Parts: sequence; C-alpha cells; structure tokens
Amino acid sequence: MNIEEVIEWFEIAEEDLYAAKSLNNLHRKPLEIICYHCAQSIEKILKGFLVHSNIKPPKTHNLPLLLNMCAAKDTGFMSFGKECNMIVRYANEIRYPVRIEITEDDANYSIKSVEKMMKFKPIYDIAKSLDIWENL
Repeated sequence: MNIEEVIEWFEIAEEDLYAAKSLNNLHRKPLEIICYHCAQSIEKILKGFLVHSNIKPPKTHNLPLLLNMCAAKDTGFMSFGKECNMIVRYANEIRYPVRIEITEDDANYSIKSVEKMMKFKPIYDIAKSLDIWENL
C-alpha cells in the first residue's frame, strides 16, 4: 500500500468537502458546484480506501462502480448505495449545458453524505491512523 497516495486522496477529499461547505454558506449558492465538489469528495474517499486495500482505482467518476469495488473488501460500503447513485449525477451531468435541476436540499444532502462517509468506521479508522481529518 502507498500511504502517501492514500493521504493525498483523503486530503483532496477533505478539500472538496471544505469547498462545498464554504460555497454553501454564500448568499447566492452555486448548487451545481456544491454538489459537484461532494461527488468529487466521495470519489476521492473511495479511491483512497481502494489504494489502502492495495487495489489500483480505475480512472472513473462512476461512484457506484467504485463503491462496489470497496464493498468487495467491506460489505458495509453497500449502505452508501443510495447516496452514490444519487450523487454520481453531479460528477459529470452538471458540467454540460443541459443541466439537471438541483435544489438546496440536494446540496445539503450531498454534504451530509460526504460527512457520513468520512465517519464510516473503515474510512474513519484509516484517516485516524494517518492523523488526518482532525475536525471530524
């Protein structure tokens, strides 16, 4: 396992969450960008777990695929199926002119989903052992 790579994935995930939360505090909230950062954060968390598990993550934004790869190592990841299936829409679809409708509830749900995944025991234990994500 490449510890430096795990740390990098997790630190980028934390930065994406920080960006999403910061944007969510603005008067005029860019909901699409908030949700995009949440999708990116979840992707980085899942890839960090895969690297920690000695699995090279594929170059994809497909959250359900990454989740299934993580679930092959720990079936508890399947509890995030709903979140990944919903949030994956924000990984690519919102970056093109034909936009999906996103509400403030969607942004809040996305942020809470990232926080929930960061607190998921297998993920949290890795972050704690690497002395990152102190603010959780």
